[in-house]
Amino acid sequence: MPLTYDPESRVKLRRGMRYYMIGSAIVLALAICYVGWAFFSRWQHDRAVAEKAAAAKRTQDQQTFQAMGGNSFEILAFYANPTAISRGDSASLCYSVSNAKSITLEPPSGVNVWPSYERCVNVSPSKTTAYTLTAADAAAHTKFAQATIEVH
Repeated sequence: MPLTYDPESRVKLRRGMRYYMIGSAIVLALAICYVGWAFFSRWQHDRAVAEKAAAAKRTQDQQTFQAMGGNSFEILAFYANPTAISRGDSASLCYSVSNAKSITLEPPSGVNVWPSYERCVNVSPSKTTAYTLTAADAAAHTKFAQATIEVH
């Protein structure tokens, strides 16, 4: 059978290819839109979660800052644990200060003390002793607190 040239079949073939290309382009455009929407919605959700976490952290940080004395110069705590010991035993003197530049402990116990939000030092008094914690801020204002350890 000889091959013959049919101009109408060539037109049909071109029209079919055109429809195929248009359909493929539409499917590709829809796929790109879907993937773009998925990435954008995930990014938006992650951003909202991060902002919520940052706001919660700011609130928690503010509460912690206020619990630690905020901007005020204070002796937050000064106590002995235990308050009564036998001769030769030791006890802990614990202190907490906010915005202090320096602190001293009287009578001197031979341990170094410095401003801290929470710190304990061990002491071994030989007789009942009243310890005085003196805190000073940058403007040379001072505050005092006292704790007593009874020795039996």
